[in-house]
Amino acid sequence: MESHPADTIIQDRPWERLNELVEAGDIDAIAGFLSNQPPSEAVRAFLHLDADTRQQLMTVLPAEVAADLLEELPDETLVNVMDSLSADVAAPIVEELYSDEQADLLGEMDKEKAEAILAEMDPEAAEDARRLVTYDPETAGGLMMSEVFCFPHTATVADVLKRLTSEDEDFERYRGQHPYVVDEDGRLVGVVSLRNLLLSRKSVRLENIMTPPLALKAEAPIDEVEDYFDAHSFLGAPVVDEQGRLLGVISRDAFSYAIRERADATSRKMQGVLDDELRTMPTLTRARRRLSWLSINIVLNVIAASVIALNQETLASVIALAVFLPIVSDMSGCSGNQAVAVSLRELALGVVKPLDLMKVLYKEAVVGLINGAVLGFLIAAVAWGWKGNPWLGLVVGLALGLNTIIAVSIGGTVPLILKKYGADPAVASGPILTTVTDMVGFFLVLSLASLAMPLLV
Repeated sequence: MESHPADTIIQDRPWERLNELVEAGDIDAIAGFLSNQPPSEAVRAFLHLDADTRQQLMTVLPAEVAADLLEELPDETLVNVMDSLSADVAAPIVEELYSDEQADLLGEMDKEKAEAILAEMDPEAAEDARRLVTYDPETAGGLMMSEVFCFPHTATVADVLKRLTSEDEDFERYRGQHPYVVDEDGRLVGVVSLRNLLLSRKSVRLENIMTPPLALKAEAPIDEVEDYFDAHSFLGAPVVDEQGRLLGVISRDAFSYAIRERADATSRKMQGVLDDELRTMPTLTRARRRLSWLSINIVLNVIAASVIALNQETLASVIALAVFLPIVSDMSGCSGNQAVAVSLRELALGVVKPLDLMKVLYKEAVVGLINGAVLGFLIAAVAWGWKGNPWLGLVVGLALGLNTIIAVSIGGTVPLILKKYGADPAVASGPILTTVTDMVGFFLVLSLASLAMPLLV
């Protein structure tokens, strides 16, 4: 069957159809179009619109539809879109988000604009959002949502079943939570399994079938939350304050998403992408952000290259060294990056701290010694076999071995040092490691070659 041109536009360039619908102001058609698109395609179409059309679209869309679309956007793009909307338009959209998503969004926005949106929201929802924003994002409090499926300890099984079978539109916000039980002061005293709920008579009170809760304190770090979900198969983790009052719940899905986002952010930073970049962003903005990283790297590379410039005579006398210089620096850099990755992982998990510097240095130096010896032997054999000169093999092999020890030692400890002084280890560790391994690698090869010059020529 021959495809219709309009169908091709919708399939291959859905933003063109969306743009037409926005210009026509057909709200029902816009909502229908977005709901019929997979989430990724809806986001793709939205991101291809210009800023004015995006703003116009958000203004006319029902708040629920707008929220469904916006919650799929990358964080920075979402903040920019919300910043462009007036507070009276943004507030209903924010209210449609889960409370943890509200807190994440408002926490990233300009404080004045966030407060203007909160002033337009339902007072109770606004108060919840203000409370959640105060928690550190890397703690249990920063990950929780305030929607909790809880009941007083005097409630009965019938009360829970009635709620389960109701047509409450907000029920889906509980995301499969078990019923939590609280006392008169709001303290968490128990949790009821669905099995006990279904096997008990309707008149039985919850306090008679509940089990002791396993809760997290709001200040618990993210690695403690990870340990909680690793140890238990629960779909959610209740969060309490110092007095044991139930504050909220962390869903397993929300936690898994947060962990993935953090890993992605760390990976981007290590590659020099410091923010949540998309190609639909303004070209000059993207270029400026990348240059902030690249301009530092070019300075560091010039410093490393200066070592070669100071040893031109040695390099000219033994031209074969030029082949091995990049090998020595690159292999050492790879070894160092492995150590950086391990340190970043351990810092994220909380299993090492800056005060463990000497312990990390010792452990990495031992690994570097073993790997350096093996890699040095291999490259030495290659150099000897290629040029038939064992002294050339000794020079490049020894240089690679020593540089590997230095690289892994630096790679393992620099993230801890940067963390101690408040710098971002994921951003700064790579350039520092690359510069040092290049400088030291070039220096070792050329210095050792200078000392062994009579044996190399």
